[in-house]
This record gives sequence, C-alpha cells and structure tokens, in this order.
Amino acid sequence: MSIAPAFRTRLEKAAADNGFDLDLPPEGDWIGFASSHAPLRVWLTVLGDALLLAAVSQPNVARVLADHGVPFVNPLPAGACEARGVTDFASLHRLLRRAFLLSRTLPDELWKTFAEKAAGLPRSTEAERLVVARIGQDVFRKGLLDYGEGRCVISGLAVPELLRASHIKPWADCDRDTERLDVFNGLLLSANLDAAFDGGFISVKDDGTVLVSGALDADARGLLGLDRPVKVRGIAEGHRQYLAWHRAEVFKR
Repeated sequence: MSIAPAFRTRLEKAAADNGFDLDLPPEGDWIGFASSHAPLRVWLTVLGDALLLAAVSQPNVARVLADHGVPFVNPLPAGACEARGVTDFASLHRLLRRAFLLSRTLPDELWKTFAEKAAGLPRSTEAERLVVARIGQDVFRKGLLDYGEGRCVISGLAVPELLRASHIKPWADCDRDTERLDVFNGLLLSANLDAAFDGGFISVKDDGTVLVSGALDADARGLLGLDRPVKVRGIAEGHRQYLAWHRAEVFKR
C-alpha cells in the first residue's frame, strides 16, 4: 500500500521538525531519514488509516522507547531493528524527538563528544586535569538533560537552572572515561534531591523505586516529598550496574 501524498507530506515534516534532515532511499512503503546531528536512522509509514509507524536503527534507542506507542515487528525496512506505532501525529512528533535526543547520548555518544573536545589537552598537572574534568562534566550534563527530557526524574521539576547532573558512581570513582560519560551513570535531579542522593540519604532500586535512608527523619522526608512512595522515571538496564554500586557504597542503610 503506497502512502497517500497528504500523509507523506506530514511524515516528512515530522521527520524534519525533529532533527532528521537527510533523506534515505525509500524501502517499499517506508520513507527513510537520517540526521546530520545524530547517528540514528528512522523510517516512517502508515498502516491503514489509523497507525503511524516509526522504525529505528539503534537497538539501545529502541529499548528506551518501549513506553512509546505499541511494538510493530514485521515487515521492517533493512537496517531497522524495531518499530513503534502511534495513532496521531502529535505522538509521532514526541516519539521522533525522543529518539533523536536518545541517539545523541547512547551508547557512547557522550564519550565520543568528550574525546573530541578534550583531544590534545594536557593532563599532567592537577589544574590541567580539572579543566578536562569540567569539559566532561559539561558534556555529561547536556546529555542528561537530553535523556531526562529536561525534567527531574523524581519530582518532574523542569527548570534547567535548578537541575543537577548527578553521577550514580562518582567521576572520581570511575575506572575509565567511558564510565564517567555513560548517560546510564547519571540521574537528572533537582538540587535538593541531588544532595540527598550524593550524600546517601536516598538510593534507587532496579525497578526505579526510591529508597529512603532511616537517617532522614519524618520532617525531612516530608519537606523533600519523600513521605510517600516515589519512583524514578526512565530507569533502563544500563542504569542497574551503577545503582547496585550506589546502594552498596553510598546509601546510608
């Protein structure tokens, strides 16, 4: 079934509006797009009159998109690993924007960006190492803002100036730069929750449930919004090794 011209125009606009500015050769009823700013490729089509499909090329992005739309497996265009289906163009725009931002952070995109920015910089003195670390922390923060969609993953606060890029396993404790710049080694948190997490007053279970230390009394829990069960949004498989480390090494049991 070929795509009606009106649908094709709207699919092309959805791709362009969300960062996919390069055309790929069509594959059957799928129209393909790439980006000059991210490594992901996407393909779009329409199934019947009701389901808009978006296929993606990166398995790691597909895993994080599992909460968007419904899965669609066959047939997929060559190069695609999975597709998601949504029922309206607003949802398609959100899915494509999310996929674009994820592709700029996963799996090693932050490390690659850092390596390019820090290439050739000396690291022989403490001052020089601090300069390199600040570059890495800036790259990491921008990546977490993309991954977390600019909102605290616990409270939902969406004021970037009040958000912190909190390492789960701290920069100094990481064995290599790929750990330091792994977006899964971080949580985007409001400043007070960042301080609580960094100090071990809270941690996170593998399913995203926030653990609260007995070191926080009832008044403190209430002021932090932790006097009721809360969960972290967006926990993925990649977070779990770092969360296990935080629970073992930082959390005040």
